[in-house]
Amino acid sequence: MVLDMDERKLKILQAIIQNYMETGEPVGSRTISKYTDLNLSSATIRNEMSDLEDMGYIIQPHTSAGRIPSDKGYRFYVDMMLEKKDREVDEIKELFVEKTDKLENVLKQVAKLLAENTNYTTLVSKPRYQHKKVKFTQINQVSDSQLLVVVVLEGNIVKNKFVNYVEPFTEEMLPQINFLINTALAGLDLTEMNMALIHKMKEQAGQYADIVGLVLDAIASAVVEEDDYGMITSGATNILKYPELSDKEKATRLLTTLEEKATLSNWINAGEEDEEHRIQIYIGDESPVEAMKDCSVVTATYHIEDGVYGKIGIVGPKRMDYEKVVGTLEHTMKQLDDIFKKKS
Repeated sequence: MVLDMDERKLKILQAIIQNYMETGEPVGSRTISKYTDLNLSSATIRNEMSDLEDMGYIIQPHTSAGRIPSDKGYRFYVDMMLEKKDREVDEIKELFVEKTDKLENVLKQVAKLLAENTNYTTLVSKPRYQHKKVKFTQINQVSDSQLLVVVVLEGNIVKNKFVNYVEPFTEEMLPQINFLINTALAGLDLTEMNMALIHKMKEQAGQYADIVGLVLDAIASAVVEEDDYGMITSGATNILKYPELSDKEKATRLLTTLEEKATLSNWINAGEEDEEHRIQIYIGDESPVEAMKDCSVVTATYHIEDGVYGKIGIVGPKRMDYEKVVGTLEHTMKQLDDIFKKKS
């Protein structure tokens, strides 16, 4: 911050620049008095504008005309804007360096920032696991008839599932079941689990075959379950800002669709993991979601590590600012890459 730039001058300078960028016309004191929340008289604003002119931030192109920004004024404004963006990036980085179990909070913050920066609706899917390799499984007894199955996947992703069992079992049975499950599944991609493997494990389990079968079902269910509905949305009401999407029928369909997490997740996450971030743009009828036929959707993929990825989508009108949206997504992907690489 420039030492001789107090808050009042700063707000007036920002108002002059923003107004001039919008209208292309020199800006006078009366316009500024309405444009800012300073509640200052035109005379006071004229004095401040005179100081800003002496400081070289604004110029008066013609006698009796309003002021326009100078190159120095534009530079000051751009530097301020970049500093603000850097602070936003730093806020995201601070969130990401916290424990893995706070990842969902981070993704919510990313969704919120993107919605605010673009003025559109943002969709962020929680991480999916292309390989789903098991690192470790721990089975704990909760009660006489219930077990807690904890599955740790590659990337230290933890899944929990309760298993109810009607037959009595004792705590002494658990070490044997844990040993059998871990011996068979450790390092295994769950997509490779087949009936032959399950049959073999049940044979090895002997009298514990039924429990092992239930535990295997729980493991498969825990891994798949969250993938189907892991979708975060932000800025849903932003779509109401655009007349072509704001009539009652279209708005109701869109808002209802944004609440259908499974539908959105299945579409956004369709296909295999992209090796690159590969921006994809769906315009109007290209969207497989009926309620979004009047919209455009821009998506990109983020990577936590090999085989662990998610997607971000931005929904807006077909006249959306594609250049801004694509640029914002590319910038976000680079920042996420940087953060995850530092964590790994």
